[in-house]
Amino acid sequence: MFTDIVLSQIGSGSEKRLSLIKAWEDSEKTKVLAKAEKWLGVLDSWENSKKYAIYSKLKGIEEALENKKAEAAEKTKNMVAQIHKEAEENRAMVKAKRGESILTIEEKAAKYRATGYTPKKFCGCTSF
Repeated sequence: MFTDIVLSQIGSGSEKRLSLIKAWEDSEKTKVLAKAEKWLGVLDSWENSKKYAIYSKLKGIEEALENKKAEAAEKTKNMVAQIHKEAEENRAMVKAKRGESILTIEEKAAKYRATGYTPKKFCGCTSF
């Protein structure tokens, strides 16, 4: 009986069986490799889509910040322009008042010259 088994393994049946086992082994390895490659592809795709989503979100945040920055710059420019406008108006008023005051002084001086009257206050501290 033992000899029959040994003899059957030695014969052509053994080589055929070994080649079938080798073919099965190769087939199973190929299936496993294909399945692993498929999952690696799925994982790569998942990773890329997640990265894209994050970068998209970051880009949106950057654009929102740029818009806020531009709005703040515009508001600042408008405020500076408003301040400049008010300063120019105030300068114009001061210059007008200065001109009016000088004109009034010149008119009084002409009156004093015409009448020969001397002002009561001279240089704010001396009177004649």
